[in-house]
Amino acid sequence: MIYEVRTYDLKPGGVPIFEEAFEKALPHREKYSKLAAFFHTEIGPLNQVIHIWPYESLDEREEIRAAASKDPNWPPDSQGTIMHMESEVYHPAPFMRPMGGGQKLGNVYEMRIYEYQNGAMPKVLDIWSAAIEHREVYSPLAAGLYSEFGGLNKWVHIWPYEDLAARDRIRAEASSSPHWPPPTREFLVGQETKILVPASFSPQA
Repeated sequence: MIYEVRTYDLKPGGVPIFEEAFEKALPHREKYSKLAAFFHTEIGPLNQVIHIWPYESLDEREEIRAAASKDPNWPPDSQGTIMHMESEVYHPAPFMRPMGGGQKLGNVYEMRIYEYQNGAMPKVLDIWSAAIEHREVYSPLAAGLYSEFGGLNKWVHIWPYEDLAARDRIRAEASSSPHWPPPTREFLVGQETKILVPASFSPQA
């Protein structure tokens, strides 16, 4: 299983326009494969949308995208709102549950993007595997993904919360555990966070 994470930077004011067009076109795209999640940024880099697509393999991704591109209703009419597009391919961590499926986990999501030293990812995954059950006592992990193509040595973890107040409370409670956060700081070279809001049509995560 792989996940393609597509991040689009839109013109100011472009998010509602793009989401409306995407929602209208989505049933045509989902004839070929299902969407896992669709978000827009609320805090962090603004005017971004992020859509996540699961595939069994890179070959399946190529086949499905080729078929979908022949559909006259896909891609959606962005009405000139797109300024920049980025695509990255990730593998799910061994402990990650599949994304999508219509289960609502939260009203806001935090996407934390960590960059690690070259060659550190296997050790990072081992450390997280030992710690994740202690963190999920407080709230579930929506996604844990490590990069294959695009930005390298990246670890993305996505957490759902009821609201920002719940995020602050849960993060404080989790940090009081001797098992959290996982001791991977020695391998870190960069960190970034985004607060995301799922679109009304998102299958959530």
